[in-house]
Amino acid sequence: MFWPQDESLQDISPPQPGSYVQPVEDRPIGIDLFAGAGGLSLGFEQAGFDIAACVEIDPIHCATHEYNFPYSASICASVTDLTGSEIRRRAGIGKRDIDVVFGGAPCQGFSMIGKRALDDPRNQLVSHYVRLVTELRPKYCVFENVKGLTVGKHVQFLKELISSLEAAGYRVALPYRVLNAADYGVPQNRHRLFLLAARRDQTPPGYPAPNAKKTNVAEAISDLPDADQFDRLLHCDATSVDWETHSEYARRLRGLADDPANFGYAREFDARLLTSSLRTLHTQDSKKRFLETPAGETEPVSRFFKLASDGQCNTLRAGTDSARGAFTSPRPIHPELPRVITVREAARLHSYPDWFRFHVTKWHGFRQIGNSVPPLLARAVASEIIRALGLCPEKPTKPLTSGNPSLLSFTMKQAAAHFGVSPSVVGQRTRTTPEADND
Repeated sequence: MFWPQDESLQDISPPQPGSYVQPVEDRPIGIDLFAGAGGLSLGFEQAGFDIAACVEIDPIHCATHEYNFPYSASICASVTDLTGSEIRRRAGIGKRDIDVVFGGAPCQGFSMIGKRALDDPRNQLVSHYVRLVTELRPKYCVFENVKGLTVGKHVQFLKELISSLEAAGYRVALPYRVLNAADYGVPQNRHRLFLLAARRDQTPPGYPAPNAKKTNVAEAISDLPDADQFDRLLHCDATSVDWETHSEYARRLRGLADDPANFGYAREFDARLLTSSLRTLHTQDSKKRFLETPAGETEPVSRFFKLASDGQCNTLRAGTDSARGAFTSPRPIHPELPRVITVREAARLHSYPDWFRFHVTKWHGFRQIGNSVPPLLARAVASEIIRALGLCPEKPTKPLTSGNPSLLSFTMKQAAAHFGVSPSVVGQRTRTTPEADND
């Protein structure tokens, strides 16, 4: 049950930026090379790392990362244009030994006729990942990608990646693994390839063992207030409301229960804020079809999957970029309500805490989630690196204040200007302000 409050958010607006603490100096440091909004970054922070720097080419996503990780150096650039020395300089870490470099390089093509796979221009991001690992010389590196790299002709691509890392002085933990996020506490079936490697003077890492208990959809989202009950959410992505939360999973994400395995920074956040909840308007016919669709099946007209309360979510995807029409990803149907899920509900199903904010538009918000590694899965992997380092992480005592909220509502032009880059660096989206759309 929930109780709507005065819709003015003035009394619970986020603190002004500038009061956050600096990272604890004796925490190990990591660098995220393809950061997006920060799923991998958050998982590594929760395992006990400070994120010294993130690299992200998309100014919108880089601004979202800056909001959520105000202590991290946000480098809005392509890895193709950076050197290890430049990353060190902008991160302000000098010659300090980097503990881990991690990232999921987009693989655009696998044409291997007459050439090495890593030499294919469409796979240049992976080549630059290896180059930056070589230049930065971290103790460990983590490569994350789609499970499709492990089958068919794509295996050759992986073999060349492993050979390149070994030639750079790293021992790859073999066999590499495809991990399902649902096996690590995430209420979503999502399979991702992970490849871990250690510098030759370091202890080899292992891969995380699955958790015994799985989290279901109801545990993740059943407590959230129905966005359709708030007119404010037709034109704004946040409102103030009190509600009760009972599942341990949701209570941890709301900051209402302790998570003993989370060694990340607490954020100053008011649990009455329901964020990332801009509404989607459906026709009456659509609502009727959604209600009549059995849980766990696909609605035949929209082709949307209807979630089952006692099961796991299907894989949340990012949708298409502007070059392919800028379509929002197919969002699952809520298990109990005649509508698709909100960005916040998707975030819960991806294991993001409620303090973590996304861009105010649904298109960017869903892309940021669908393109990211679930933080709990990232944490499980990162914890293996912590273990190999021989560290016993401690949770910082002082909370962080998140960044300036304006970072979350930037247009592409505004975000590009903020980082001093061209707004044409990535494809753009016409709609840049929050508004409900129709189906």
